[in-house]
Amino acid sequence: MPSHTSSSGQTRLLAAGALVLSMVSLQVGAAFAKHLFETIGPIATTGLRSGFAALVLGLLWRPWRGARLERRQWLVVVLYGLVLGGMNLCFYNSLKFLPLGIAVAVEFTGPFCLALISSRRLLDFLWLGLAVAGLLGLDLPWHGTPPLSGRGLILALAAGACWAAYILFGQKVGRLMPGGRASALGQFFAATLTLPLGVASGGGAILSLPVLLLAFVVAMMSGAIPYSLEMISLKRMSAKTFSILVSLEPAVGAAVGWLGLHEHLSPLQMLSMAALIIASLGCTATARR
Repeated sequence: MPSHTSSSGQTRLLAAGALVLSMVSLQVGAAFAKHLFETIGPIATTGLRSGFAALVLGLLWRPWRGARLERRQWLVVVLYGLVLGGMNLCFYNSLKFLPLGIAVAVEFTGPFCLALISSRRLLDFLWLGLAVAGLLGLDLPWHGTPPLSGRGLILALAAGACWAAYILFGQKVGRLMPGGRASALGQFFAATLTLPLGVASGGGAILSLPVLLLAFVVAMMSGAIPYSLEMISLKRMSAKTFSILVSLEPAVGAAVGWLGLHEHLSPLQMLSMAALIIASLGCTATARR
């Protein structure tokens, strides 16, 4: 019995550690992407990231193998990929105007609202009110702190809306094919949207070897590595525990932004972001089965 308990504890620790590393990898990838903005801009960065991710996932999963899809199924897969591309475009463009932690926190409103859509409980509306208060508090002045960019907030909210749609289409795609094939096809169609826009936006600068190498690092840190680590976590923990831990991602983004990008948040902004995190944690922890 003790050995079984010890083994179970080690499994949970491995799952939690893999998920934390996944979140750190994702936010470090976003920090690297911000460094690319100065050279090629966020649109070209998004295009290169999607292109490299599609290439790697295609070689890894070989999505052309498997049962043929019907026209209706292809439509769902294409929409899944286009929403993924739109989410990345909006989020990376929001990073041009917002600190990393705040952009991640605002983007989280998408899946948060999706979780509340079918709710009628008073407690869930309490979490919603806390989230709204957190959003409003992000842009309040604090001892001369300049207000946040309205364009950046709109882009982050749009990324959140795309994230909610990505979850819905992802569920449908998951019923049609294995996860690896779905991810590879989704990245391919995301690249068909973002890569031409990236080439048009970045021009000849995207052919620079340092730019290509850094873009490849971004694709790995923001795609292949966190995806693989999340698969390790999902196999070893419940979906509810997974969702609760993922709610901490804005805090990880803020820490990475502070350490890697020297982005400092005001006390009020940190308090507002904490309110958003608590709202997400509370909504997930008290959700019905």
